[in-house]
Amino acid sequence: MDAQLVAFTGVAAGMVAMPGADFTVVVRNALASRRAGVLCAFGIAAGLLVHTALAVAGVAAVLAAVPALFRALQVVGGCYVLYLGVRALRSAVRWETRPGAPGADPVAERRVGEEARAVAGGRGGGLREGFLTNALNPKASLTFLSVLPQFVPAGSPAMPRTLLLATIVVAFALLWFPAVALLVDRLGRWLREPRAARAIEGGTGAALTALGLALLAEPLFT
Repeated sequence: MDAQLVAFTGVAAGMVAMPGADFTVVVRNALASRRAGVLCAFGIAAGLLVHTALAVAGVAAVLAAVPALFRALQVVGGCYVLYLGVRALRSAVRWETRPGAPGADPVAERRVGEEARAVAGGRGGGLREGFLTNALNPKASLTFLSVLPQFVPAGSPAMPRTLLLATIVVAFALLWFPAVALLVDRLGRWLREPRAARAIEGGTGAALTALGLALLAEPLFT
């Protein structure tokens, strides 16, 4: 048995399951609809494929060697995550106009909810959000670059082994994030209750805003 491969499997599972921007956008999209949540999960896996290609091509090494380029990409990624967070916070503040608000027209409320779900899931919005959230995070490329080589046995060809390890990470993402989306959708009846939905929307917005600000602030102190 390949002990290093077994060890990496545990590391990969922890890397994928660790709460962060990816997890947060999946939850937020899954609250809109199951389709949006699953599409977002696939978008994250597609983003990981980008980081895999970059690591194998050596671009990740360039990012590590050129701090200015890394910081520029970090700012772009931080701006996008911050945008998602602010949008979620604004959405939470406007929950009084959504389904379940006291005194609102039930027919109009239902229409608002249906339109929101259609926008989230019908135009590939979840797929795009998942892909951009992951692909615009340069730290993912550096993680691949720094972690994967530690599990390449001495004397073994680096590229086939690196591709295998990267495939394991992507496979975990394809299992974990759709499962999260389906679980959120399964609990959707409770999670979409006005108070719960507003709390989750506000919580995910706050988390994404904090992550975006952290990404933007880090270049200033490094």
